[in-house]
Amino acid sequence: MAHETYPTSKVNQVKRYNHQATYDVEFIHGTVNSTPVVHVSFVPDFKEPFPVVLPMIGEIARFPDDEQHHCYLHGYVSSRLMRLADEALNRGEEGLPLCIAATIVDGLVLTLTPNSHNYNYRSAVIHGYGTIVDNDKEKLWAMEVITNSVVPDRWANSRIPPDAAEMQSTRILKVKIAAASGKVREGVPNDEKKDLKREDVLNKVWTGVIPVYETLGEPQPGPYNRVKEPPEHVEEYIAHTNEVNERYSYDAAHKPAPEKRKKYGESDDGE
Repeated sequence: MAHETYPTSKVNQVKRYNHQATYDVEFIHGTVNSTPVVHVSFVPDFKEPFPVVLPMIGEIARFPDDEQHHCYLHGYVSSRLMRLADEALNRGEEGLPLCIAATIVDGLVLTLTPNSHNYNYRSAVIHGYGTIVDNDKEKLWAMEVITNSVVPDRWANSRIPPDAAEMQSTRILKVKIAAASGKVREGVPNDEKKDLKREDVLNKVWTGVIPVYETLGEPQPGPYNRVKEPPEHVEEYIAHTNEVNERYSYDAAHKPAPEKRKKYGESDDGE
């Protein structure tokens, strides 16, 4: 069964190192949902020279009444982002144009020359239109999804439902995905053939991959905590996440390097 992919266009087509590009829906959604923080970019005012980039909590999911997945972002009622999304909709636009980026670093790739140093990584970039969720059922569902993206089952293991003041102060931005792309590098170092022929360089410079992975530490109780031990859902999440992250980074460090595509007119010797 073929994987579902996002169609390519001038908006999302990867040109630089396009042999490492992917438009696979599962990969892109998984990368975004595995990142604790996504970076959301938008232009608040075209009269101003600078765009704005905000670190936010977000999750891609499909509301049961929808046919498509959307990216849900958690925010405050009076934030500029939410206000601009409202204004865009009031002008009859599809929503506020946004770009959402997520990156996971899996390894530091150390090579023979400075120019060929690299990272093993996974990244995703989404372009879409943000609108405010004004349906209470979907809003509450999205709040649960986003809460559980922090720690699975956290919603059910906290004081719920949110009270009226909390519902009023919270805004959920629903981003309709118009285009998306991903990029990934896994593998050992790869250097130019001209350097691999130099015995003096090979005998002098250490090459390899330093695995990089996020590790969750031992839970530290808060000042008013009365529960003796961390709950099972927290302990299980820590153990599972640490195991998955470490295994992925070490596996990536031993995979073959991505094949470099030859430049026009280049021979097999790279000359």
